Amino acid sequence: MIEPTKRQWKVFEFVRETLSKGQSAPTIREIAETFGYRSKRAAECHIEALIRKGWLVSDPGKARSLRLAEAVGPVRGRLADIPLHGAIPAGFGREREQEAEGCVTVDVDSIGFKPTRNTFALRVVGDSMIGKHILDGDIVLLDHGPEPRPGQVVAALIDRKSTLKTFVLKNGRPHLKSENPKYPDLLPSEELMIQGVMRALIRRAPP
Repeated sequence: MIEPTKRQWKVFEFVRETLSKGQSAPTIREIAETFGYRSKRAAECHIEALIRKGWLVSDPGKARSLRLAEAVGPVRGRLADIPLHGAIPAGFGREREQEAEGCVTVDVDSIGFKPTRNTFALRVVGDSMIGKHILDGDIVLLDHGPEPRPGQVVAALIDRKSTLKTFVLKNGRPHLKSENPKYPDLLPSEELMIQGVMRALIRRAPP
């Protein structure tokens, strides 16, 4: 499938959201009015492009016949773009800056919580968290701000090195627990800063 342009994607999202609510597909006039187009032709051009690129299908001559192409899959709920701030080691901590890599688009209904402006994503590198079923290449969604509870998975800066581990308390002192016996638990010698508490995990299908 050919990727739609930014404007075409907005039109596609409007059609998909309308259908996801159990409503009839919007008309060309309704699409034009929603996006403030001065003529219906602008809306028609976007719809024609989405049909040509394989995102929508329509029955010629029938009103409100727009529907998602089968290749798009089932109608999903509201989508959210979550910023992806590079990778985080699930192994030994690394001294590195988080690089912005764009966004991860998720179906809000599928991840089990409502993202906020404090939600961000990190790509997992390493195998120290396999005991929590977090694998190399997974993407973890985290919230910045809340205090972690013992047993929660966190992204943390420990002695200026970033890592993904389980937050635990030992004798009242916080430290980070690996979920793979090949790796040691981490006890801060200087500082421990929690950058985010894990809320969900995304696993990409293998190519």
